Amino acid sequence: METLISCIAVDDEPMALQLLESYVEKTPFLELKNSFSNAIEALDYFNENPVDLLFLDIQMPDLSGMGLSKIVKDRAKVIFTTAFDQYALEGFKVDAVDYLLKPFDYAEFVAAAQKALDRIQPGLHVTANPKKDFLFVKSGYKQLKIALNDVLYFEGLKDYVKIWIKDNPSPILTLMTLKSLEQELPPEKFMRVNRSFIVSLSHIEEVERGLVLINNVQITVSDQHKEKFQTYIENNSL
Repeated sequence: METLISCIAVDDEPMALQLLESYVEKTPFLELKNSFSNAIEALDYFNENPVDLLFLDIQMPDLSGMGLSKIVKDRAKVIFTTAFDQYALEGFKVDAVDYLLKPFDYAEFVAAAQKALDRIQPGLHVTANPKKDFLFVKSGYKQLKIALNDVLYFEGLKDYVKIWIKDNPSPILTLMTLKSLEQELPPEKFMRVNRSFIVSLSHIEEVERGLVLINNVQITVSDQHKEKFQTYIENNSL
């Protein structure tokens, strides 16, 4: 898909900025031109390199996102991202496209981006099919970038997920449910095979009697998921 909106992201929190970058990266109609942890640096860049859309945190030192939005008014659209809901009214007063309250997920992000697309390209309707090559997941105090091509399978444990990666004997543990993770994964690469496992289709080594073998680990295909899985196998058989 041709890029339709150029944008920059501005947030003084490194993990929040990384998340914004990852969301923009997997949205086909957005192109991230640059990202900044300082609104003044973002303004200097914008004055020399105009873009269509700014994703702005509100509370930042020196120059706030609200202040920056007033400076670029009429030259670019703005989507605010903030942890404080008391700014919502002020955000709409400056004609912001949308106001994302942290923590927000990809579905909320792309809905806001679609609103920006409607304003920048009126009458053009695009369905965002995310470009999924990686995910950022929280593990301890870190946000780890996980290449999806390296994932063998995901194992759910109540409110946690173990991410098993090739050539890594120990899994990465992250606080999320398998259900919420499933919504973020590209269905052409991953499939839920039972209550506790989502497998990488490209890493399946063998299939026999309701079992899949990945990296010498046998995983059961439950009755609930058997029909869908069998259809996949038949569609990819000689």
